[in-house]
Amino acid sequence: MKIAKEFNWEMGHRLPEHFGKCKNIHGHSYKMLVEIEGDVMENGMVMDYYHLKDAVEPLVEKLDHAFLVYEEDKDVIDFLIKMKSKKMIVNFQSTVENITGFFLEEIKKAKLPANIHKVKVRVCETPDDYAEEEIFLK
Repeated sequence: MKIAKEFNWEMGHRLPEHFGKCKNIHGHSYKMLVEIEGDVMENGMVMDYYHLKDAVEPLVEKLDHAFLVYEEDKDVIDFLIKMKSKKMIVNFQSTVENITGFFLEEIKKAKLPANIHKVKVRVCETPDDYAEEEIFLK
């Protein structure tokens, strides 16, 4: 059985090595779908949506209205510090593929119930593009 929950946030970023517009500072309205697959427990649930939100929402809150910046992008980091802006410094380029993998790794660290077999994360950067990755836990 599968269940899913959607999360939304606003976030800025840039891709310093990009050949086009994404080299510039800009932002997106992100949408993420977290899909959990597992056996239905005695209570009739795969996982309580409240517990899924508990596992994911803190990270979404860290990113909401923040700037996701690659640790090597020193000029932008200095600017964000000077402006006292909300930021998250990461060790990867802020592509939608890397953001998806980042969320998946963070969710994998959460204490998911033993009945969960698979987690899939889909991050939509715009209404018409996304990256998706899944992991099997057993």
